[in-house]
Amino acid sequence: MNKDNLKAQIETQIDKINNEIGELKEIVKPISPENAIGRISRMDAINNKSVNEATLREKEKTLVSLNYALSHLFDKNFGICIRCNKPIPEGRILLLPQVRKCVNCS
Repeated sequence: MNKDNLKAQIETQIDKINNEIGELKEIVKPISPENAIGRISRMDAINNKSVNEATLREKEKTLVSLNYALSHLFDKNFGICIRCNKPIPEGRILLLPQVRKCVNCS
């Protein structure tokens, strides 16, 4: 496995997620009650805000996992399943560099 290429890929994903998190933080700002929108529109906005907050939480969780993977990329145990101690397939690591378990253990 070429860890330098994987490092570049992880860094690209981190940058992308940081941008998405910034956009989501703008979207989930509180809806001020003085805005003159109808009751249905306000309910729709509140529902959309909830969906975006859930997305934001998932993005933040993924960001933490990617930062962990980046900081441990050159460890001797990187790419080894934490449950069964078998190598994680390279394709899985390239697709999801933050995973710490093989497919069978996930």
